[in-house]
Amino acid sequence: MYRLKQLSNKIFLYLCFAVFVFIVLLPVYWMTRSSFASVADLYKTPVIYFPAPNLKNFQTLLDQVPLLLYTRNSFLFAFSTTLVTLVLSYLAAYAFARIQFRGSGFLMWILVLSSALPDIGTIVPLYKLLQTLHLLDTIAGITLILSSALAPFTVWALISFIKQIPYEIEEAAIIDGANLPQIFWHILLPVTLPGVVTMGLINFINAWNNLLYPLSFTTSPSAKPLSVAITEVFNGFSPYGKPWELIMTTGVVMTVPIVVLVLFSQRAIIRGLVSGAIK
Repeated sequence: MYRLKQLSNKIFLYLCFAVFVFIVLLPVYWMTRSSFASVADLYKTPVIYFPAPNLKNFQTLLDQVPLLLYTRNSFLFAFSTTLVTLVLSYLAAYAFARIQFRGSGFLMWILVLSSALPDIGTIVPLYKLLQTLHLLDTIAGITLILSSALAPFTVWALISFIKQIPYEIEEAAIIDGANLPQIFWHILLPVTLPGVVTMGLINFINAWNNLLYPLSFTTSPSAKPLSVAITEVFNGFSPYGKPWELIMTTGVVMTVPIVVLVLFSQRAIIRGLVSGAIK
């Protein structure tokens, strides 16, 4: 009876996992399928689930938008946003974790709650700010804005990693003559590296997928990332409305680099999540 119950529990667990995988992968399959389908196959009934591979959508996308330039801008935007966010957030997290001052808890909650503000509600003041700083229509401008939006959660997450390190280790290093930069580089960073890598990947993906800020603050191709290409594709007059085949093709182009990045970094992500859960 016990073995039968154990087997039924295992079967139920596998079924739940299979349903979860199906729900997660179905949109990915449909996006990929639509990107390789012709317009006729895309809207044909009954549905063709595995159409003949067709690269015309990718060629049309290359003809309509400067795809290589947008891809370069996306990498530059995502990398610079990740770097700025991690450096500033790590310093702030160290201050919150190590320096005891009146109102630090309240200030931390204000910082975290600031991330709950709707992005669309801050567009106008942020536009005025970038205009004043002469950073409109620049990668530096959207990097500055998105870094400030990602910093609160990054600070909150990194505090837990830093607090796991006993302060006595830092005190011993100070007695041995180490200064603060050496403590950061030789003690704190190696121990908290899994958490830093995990937050870096999360911030990179958020920056790579961000559409609101680039769409609002950039106008020239030299500053637009790849996400904006979704709003610029067209198919002329069509009885089907929006060019879904081109939109899906853009989605595939945007998804492939992220999938490759996650596959190569999955061990670091797992180490970071596990070390953050154990306190």
